[in-house]
Amino acid sequence: MKITYYGHSAFNITTEKGTRIIIDPYESGAFNGALSYGKISDEADIVITSHNHADHNHTSDIKGEFSLISKQGALEIEDVKIKTINTYHDNSGGKERGNNLISVINTDNLVLAHMGDLGHSLDYGALQEMGKVDILLLPVGGFFTIDAALAVKVMNDIKPGITIPMHYKTAKCVFPITPVEDFTKGQNNVHVLKESEIMIKKETLPRKREIIVLQHAL
Repeated sequence: MKITYYGHSAFNITTEKGTRIIIDPYESGAFNGALSYGKISDEADIVITSHNHADHNHTSDIKGEFSLISKQGALEIEDVKIKTINTYHDNSGGKERGNNLISVINTDNLVLAHMGDLGHSLDYGALQEMGKVDILLLPVGGFFTIDAALAVKVMNDIKPGITIPMHYKTAKCVFPITPVEDFTKGQNNVHVLKESEIMIKKETLPRKREIIVLQHAL
């Protein structure tokens, strides 16, 4: 599969057969310009939104006739199996910011999990429901999501082969959240790429767990 990082929590997952999945598309310029990543206007076959906030649910610029997933459930489309798991956007059962969906995507003999705006650690039941994860897309910036320290715990609980951090402070995101370095410092096998895309196959998964930082494409 090819993973493209647009910025913030938005990704494009393209399978070997060409199925295009866009996850958590943001509204460019949202929150009075606090989020200034470029507009997402690619075509998609599937769009997943983890929750109903403007930095995660802006689908109107996406092209194509796509299937929209925004609720808990399981379905199979083309060469992709998707399971969405209900969690919370905060550490108080959703009382502060509501619900959040974890998306577990099974395709190309790989399992990828996008954690949305997860706001708490995962209990045994949630970990069992997720199952084995090869690639983890994980929020790390804190304030609106789990912070760097809790993100490390969630990563270690899930034990993915590859973790790609998201939802952290950059020059194009001036939310009161922390930069990616707060998460990566002190961690082993951290690779900061110059690119916004990475190709991953089952046979190329690392033997030792890695953290891969992608550059935002937009």
